[in-house]
Amino acid sequence: MDIYTIIFLALAVFILLRLRSVLGQRTGRERPPYDISAARDAARVNDNVVTLPGRSTEAAPAAPAEAALPTSDRWKDFAEAGSALARGFEAVAEKDPSFDPRGFLGGAKGAYEMIVTAFAQGDRRTLKDLLSPEVYEGFEAAIREREQRGEVAETRFVGIDKAELVGAELRNRTAQVTVKFSSQIVSVTRDKSGAVVDGNADKVTDVNDVWTFARDVSSRDPNWKLVATESGQ
Repeated sequence: MDIYTIIFLALAVFILLRLRSVLGQRTGRERPPYDISAARDAARVNDNVVTLPGRSTEAAPAAPAEAALPTSDRWKDFAEAGSALARGFEAVAEKDPSFDPRGFLGGAKGAYEMIVTAFAQGDRRTLKDLLSPEVYEGFEAAIREREQRGEVAETRFVGIDKAELVGAELRNRTAQVTVKFSSQIVSVTRDKSGAVVDGNADKVTDVNDVWTFARDVSSRDPNWKLVATESGQ
C-alpha cells in the first residue's frame, strides 16, 4: 500500500465521520446555478488553494516504484509517450518525485464525490476545506440563493462511470493536474410547497465535469487542492 493510498483512506474516514448522515445515503448534488465558467477563469492561475487529499507531512515520502521506470513506460497507462500529457507528468514529477498518476486519480475520485455531496447538502464547512476561495465563493453563492428561495435539493450520487487524466503542467511553482469525470446522478429541486422546480426524481442524469487540482511544489504543504471546475462535453 503506497503513501497516497494511506493518506486518501485516512482523509476518507475523516470526511465520512463528518458527513456520515449524508454519505450513508450516497447523495450527490444538483447542478450549480451560477456561471461556473467565470469562477474557473478567476481561479485558473491561483496559488491560494485549499486542502484536498495528499501526503502526510510527518516525513518525506520515498519516490514511487514507477519513478525508476523509463519515461516511455512510466506513464504508459495514462498518456502516450511524447504527448503533451506525458510531458506534463514529467514536469510535475521533476519537482514532486512522489507524484503517481494512479494514486492521484484515486484520490481525485474520492474528492469529487465528497464535494458534490457537500454542495447538495449545503455543507459550507466541508466545501471551504476543499475548494479554492474563488470556487468556494461560487458554490456558496449558489447555496445561499437556494436557501433564500426556500428550495431543497434532493440528489443521489449514483457513481462515477469514468475518471480520466486529461492535462498536467507546471506553472512556475504550481503543479496542476486536470481530470475529466463522467458520473451519474439523480437530482431534483423542490420549492417550499414540495413542488418540483428543477430536475427529475426518477431520472438518472449523465454529468461530465472537468476539474483542475493544484499544488505549490515549493511549499511544505503536500496536499493537492481544487482550483477550477467546468462542465465537460
